[in-house]
Amino acid sequence: MSYLELTNIHKSYQIGKQKFDVLKGINLQFELGEFVAIVGESGGGKTTLVNIISGLDHDFAGTVRIAGQLLDYHHEKQLDQYRREVIGYISQSYNLIAHLTVLENVMLALDMTKLSHGERLRRAHELLAQVGLTAQIRKYPQQLSGGQKQRVAIARALAGDPQILIADEPTGALDADNTAEVMAMLQKIAQDGRLVICVTHSQRVAHAASRIAELNDGHIQPQSNANGQQQASPVSAGAAADAGSPKQAQPIVRQQLPARPLPWHVSVMMAFKHMRHTWTWNTLIVIGTAIGLFAVMLFNGLGTGIKGYINHEMNALVDPQSIMVMHQADNAKDQEEQAAAVYDPAVAGGIAARMPVFTGPQLTALRDLKHVTTIEPGISATNATIAINQQKFAAPELTTWTSDESTRNLKVGHVPGNNQIVLDKSSIAQKWSATKWRQLVGQPVSVSYQTFNLQGKPVTISRTLTVAGIVDSSSEVGINALNYQTMQSMRAAAKVSTQPTFVTARITSRMQNQAVVNEINHLTIDGKRPFAATSISATLDSFNTYVNIATAVLAAIAGISLVVSALMIIVTMFMSVSARMKEIGILRSLGERRRDIRRLFTSEALMIGLISATIATGLSYVAARGLNHMLAKLTGGYALVQIQFSNIVVVFILAIVIAWLAAILPARRAARANPIKALLSE
Repeated sequence: MSYLELTNIHKSYQIGKQKFDVLKGINLQFELGEFVAIVGESGGGKTTLVNIISGLDHDFAGTVRIAGQLLDYHHEKQLDQYRREVIGYISQSYNLIAHLTVLENVMLALDMTKLSHGERLRRAHELLAQVGLTAQIRKYPQQLSGGQKQRVAIARALAGDPQILIADEPTGALDADNTAEVMAMLQKIAQDGRLVICVTHSQRVAHAASRIAELNDGHIQPQSNANGQQQASPVSAGAAADAGSPKQAQPIVRQQLPARPLPWHVSVMMAFKHMRHTWTWNTLIVIGTAIGLFAVMLFNGLGTGIKGYINHEMNALVDPQSIMVMHQADNAKDQEEQAAAVYDPAVAGGIAARMPVFTGPQLTALRDLKHVTTIEPGISATNATIAINQQKFAAPELTTWTSDESTRNLKVGHVPGNNQIVLDKSSIAQKWSATKWRQLVGQPVSVSYQTFNLQGKPVTISRTLTVAGIVDSSSEVGINALNYQTMQSMRAAAKVSTQPTFVTARITSRMQNQAVVNEINHLTIDGKRPFAATSISATLDSFNTYVNIATAVLAAIAGISLVVSALMIIVTMFMSVSARMKEIGILRSLGERRRDIRRLFTSEALMIGLISATIATGLSYVAARGLNHMLAKLTGGYALVQIQFSNIVVVFILAIVIAWLAAILPARRAARANPIKALLSE
């Protein structure tokens, strides 16, 4: 049984509507230890034949057997393994990777073996010593002569200890002396028990072989040995006759090196070396991406600082030491009625007579709490009607203005004095006039609402008040507020209770805020817990939400530059794929898988992203310190830009995702490249 057997191989090309047959029923057999020269006219199919033998071309008819085992050319994983373990390839154009040194080119094939790193390195040095290149191992291919490049190619082809060595015009670009050296090496390789198949136009090279197979018009002609003696010829054109060959000496039995797919870290290192080789355009991409990431990080840091600054300012303006205390509903029914009263006047009137108020003992109990310094009473009512120039507007909530209210919510005007009112912007003022609502300030309005007196009789409380200002409230129902004394006066005139319905308690320190809130909520009077306390935390949460939205918008605007950066990476990676097409073909011919090619380009893109994120982080810290120093006088020394660890994590994740997405299409194109066409590219 022959080691390599080709049976009835047919290959054709379709150009337009015409079909051209290149190989017409080729039958060939090869043995280990042979040195077979394949000769023939240019365009006769010699390279096509060795491409089939090497597992690069799978679009043909016929069968190929290795050591009696049928090679499945439709099983890509098997072909990759076959090229990795069985085939060594040498070409006329050397096929060396330009950005790798002589040693690294040889190590590339050894990286697909299971040898340790030290063993791989030792074998690479031994192979380069055998081809006489010990002094050249640190040089790059462009620094070598043609003969030296070909010897590097031979050393790399032998690195994985293949059984078959294919040499496609190995001496085509060499002078006579280098040709003699290369042919001597090939003969020695065959003598070591390998099968050497050499495609050549040179009769000198052909006569160095132990057998010559001539390919003419798609058929194998009667074969001859190196002395020109005709051998038993294989039957061509579809017959299955054996290709007779001289009896070979028993080949040397060698222990083949255990092979493996290319490890991921080797792909990453190759990507790094190429990125270093093309540092000029990669630097521009890194800078562009870093600027976009820097802007995102800076805006996020600015948002964090602004939130902190707002909280700082709110605490200064709204008095974080203030706690709002309301009456707790006695039961679920009362709670539902009080909630419904905001929207239903009938319900409001029905419960008004029993609306809970703060009694003297209750106010004393609140005043006597630890950490409470003072209390300020207030009164609220529901479902009021505000009439402006014959137009009536519903005011779901009417309350008194307390001293801890923020004047920042006032859009125009001032806090209400006696017989004055502050109207809500959205629910009253803008409904009156969407454009002239500011003109309400100083105008008289009629305020009225219905309630029940202590005897349970319906009472309408009304008074004409002057608009002191317009407030933009964060409340869903809107807030319309008047002076506490004015509210008491209105209720007293209608003979309705003037006792407060809510209380603002001030504490000694904002650090005690939550503790006092909990204490008020758990305060027991006459066996009941009558109070429900809240602080300004909800208000601060609302402001923080607005800042978060603004930060997200700014970050999104900055993110536009990241889209541009992603497009730059995509374009650059496509350019890189085109420029490295020959390298892709070399790697596939060595046995690298499609996934290895994808990983190669994806790794390079991810490195660009990681380096960009690192630079962006450094720039952000520098910019943050500079801005905080410049704004220190305006903010009272408060750091307005605060770069947090979470911002850094987000930027790195963003950089990785953008780089990965940008690399998907170029990497897929590289992985799907035809190895044969890739090897022919320049």
